[in-house]
Amino acid sequence: MFQVRIHGRGGQGVVTGAEMLSVAAFFEGRHAQAFPSFGSERTGAPVVAFCRIADNEIRLREPILEPDCLIVQDPTLFKVIDVFAGMRDDGYLLVNTNKTFSDLHIREIAERLPKGHAVIVPATEFAQKHVGRPVPNAALLGAFAALTRFVRLDSVERAIEQAFPGKIGAANIAAARAAHDFVLMQQRAESAA
Repeated sequence: MFQVRIHGRGGQGVVTGAEMLSVAAFFEGRHAQAFPSFGSERTGAPVVAFCRIADNEIRLREPILEPDCLIVQDPTLFKVIDVFAGMRDDGYLLVNTNKTFSDLHIREIAERLPKGHAVIVPATEFAQKHVGRPVPNAALLGAFAALTRFVRLDSVERAIEQAFPGKIGAANIAAARAAHDFVLMQQRAESAA
């Protein structure tokens, strides 16, 4: 079972992102579940969503305490809550930012993970460019596909298209592709170094 925990703020599409990830896994013939955990249900409040993906039926229903992948849609949360609680030593870290891990004061955490398991992606910038709104969830799913290779980009695109038909879906798919390519470019540069 592969478990993903997504941290963000209300209005960033955290819950929808988890749902689209579960649909992408479903398109690949896997079992999946996605569910949120809300505190204060208002725009800007911290929100956590969970997604489990497995080859067999999933019977667990509790929050994910030890994620295989941590997606952080809003890096200001590092100052507010312990986003890294329970993070696995061999896990993946995906952070929506245009800053470095050093700038965010989490370089030590990123360096403890296996090489290539921690990336930053300016997903909000990709969303703003392609969608016209600062909603990074679809872009981060494209980045997730490149980082973990646990779901394919075409499955992510189908899930986005199902959630957002028409022009909005196409724009979100463009943001997901841009983020996917961005991560692949980072991985190639890291391999060459």
